Amino acid sequence: MSGQQPYIVSARKYRPSTFKSVVGQKALAATLKNAIDSKRLAQAYLFCGPRGVGKTSCARIFAKTINCLSPTPDGEACGVCESCKAIDHGSSFNLVELDAASNNSVDDIRSITEQVNVPPQSGNYRVFIIDEVHMLSNAAFNAFLKTLEEPPKYVVFILATTEKHKVIPTILSRCQIYDFKRITVNDMVDHLEYVAREEGITADRDALGIIALKADGAMRDALSIFDQVSASSRGMVTYANTIENLNVLDYDYYFRLVDAFREGDVPTALLIYKEIRDKGFDSLFLVNGLAAHVRDLMVAADERTVQLLETSEQIAKRYVAQAKALPVQWYYAAMKLLSDCDFNYRTATSKRLLVELTLIRLCQLLKPVSPPFDRQDCPVPLGDPAATRAGVQDVRPQSVAPVPSSRSGSVQNVAPQAQPSPQAAAVAQPASPLRIPDVRQASPAVRQPSAPVKEAPRVLNRPTSFRLSEASSSAANKVDSSLEVRSVPFTHDKFMEGWGEFIARNPHLHILVNAMRASQPTPAGGNSYSIVVDHPAQQQAFELSMTKLIEFLRGYLSNDLLTLKVEISDAPTGAKQLPPKEFLKQVVASNPAMARFLNELNAELV
Repeated sequence: MSGQQPYIVSARKYRPSTFKSVVGQKALAATLKNAIDSKRLAQAYLFCGPRGVGKTSCARIFAKTINCLSPTPDGEACGVCESCKAIDHGSSFNLVELDAASNNSVDDIRSITEQVNVPPQSGNYRVFIIDEVHMLSNAAFNAFLKTLEEPPKYVVFILATTEKHKVIPTILSRCQIYDFKRITVNDMVDHLEYVAREEGITADRDALGIIALKADGAMRDALSIFDQVSASSRGMVTYANTIENLNVLDYDYYFRLVDAFREGDVPTALLIYKEIRDKGFDSLFLVNGLAAHVRDLMVAADERTVQLLETSEQIAKRYVAQAKALPVQWYYAAMKLLSDCDFNYRTATSKRLLVELTLIRLCQLLKPVSPPFDRQDCPVPLGDPAATRAGVQDVRPQSVAPVPSSRSGSVQNVAPQAQPSPQAAAVAQPASPLRIPDVRQASPAVRQPSAPVKEAPRVLNRPTSFRLSEASSSAANKVDSSLEVRSVPFTHDKFMEGWGEFIARNPHLHILVNAMRASQPTPAGGNSYSIVVDHPAQQQAFELSMTKLIEFLRGYLSNDLLTLKVEISDAPTGAKQLPPKEFLKQVVASNPAMARFLNELNAELV
């Protein structure tokens, strides 16, 4: 036991010592090597990026390489010379490190500036590494400016930070800035496999993928988690003991839940949720994890975005396979439901009920319940249109209300279809909870043009709800058969009362309100009104807001058969507007008293 070497954690034992061994920063390492080979070294560098991506390690490798007495042909430090060994052991006077998180005062910076004046005893450069430089106080930054801008030729400053935006601009302008990127999952898995081989540990690649995801782009965190899992599993790192040790929910639960959503299997989804809760996982953890899973399915649905998956190759194949079985619209709706659940979770009285309701709605996106239970919140299916017709019967009314014309802004009446006899209607009516409106009692005063007009949808006030429409062009033309056509008779005074009420409620529609005040609606027979305007600008104002105006009037009068027709007046316009001087002359000529008054004052029109 006395001769046994002390245990060293993997994050320190396998810390990179050459540019070649740096994980996930090949382009940046190549740039630094080229700068050393060409002997074009800057006086100050700023290494910035997330934690655990190799900023301080690269700074030490850079310091060791520029001071190496016998570098290798490929530009790496030899690691065997006196300078390299001193830096590796932490006893070199050419490398000075300062942790700005705990040494952020002016006195600490002054000690650095004093050491700058001491030249290197061996080697070519003295390198000063200041870690977490953003923690320096403003006074320390200002005291450091002059030294950083004009250091001796043998001094190189390397500043490292995780929050570049906190470094003052005057420091940034004096440094060459290198941005370190997050290490990808595949790069971390490859490095963890190398560490496992060196340590004699058996590790599944899927388990290493879980560790890499948990590390969130930080290699140091990944190595620390690997040590934790390998210690608990006694050298057998499997997928099962990894997710158990890290308290990670298995991917299989998410895939099973999505399969239940696709089949509309509400009981299975609720049972899976119970199984997850019984394992001790928080419900909010499930909601966020499921949202991330749906997001990954969405990016896996397109070959161009598969590269956005941060998973192992085997799990990525499962994502691609499951993504092919779902329509693209489903992902958007599912993420909306999960986002709403996450938003409402913290304020919900019954959090379990909120999550269960969300799971039920996710099951109903593709397999909705039968009407009338899907009238308000249950979405319309996104799947096969045939399945939609099987669950919801398409019932159309016998006549269609008029709508405004898309060109002239006028509203055209649509001829109703032939009415069946009461006996035939009673026989043909299906046994369905849907209520078919009886439009045979509509006002007989509706005009019927001689030529049939193409059927158009009614303009009605529909209930607002979260709905998913079918991906077909005919969906917009389907009419909600549960809404009855209103045909309450009204007088001209009642119409003008509604006309004035619309003007009073919409003062912000300046052009339309002015056009309404200038025009005078006149009955055109039945439920039709004619509006005559003086010029095309007023007609355009009516066209742009015709839908809003006619919906308001129909609701105010309780008559869905009301139509409006806007026309430009053929009557000649008023007298031509005169210039101010000519107008005054005309006024004086028609007013003798004013003429005498102007003569008494000896006034002249100009």
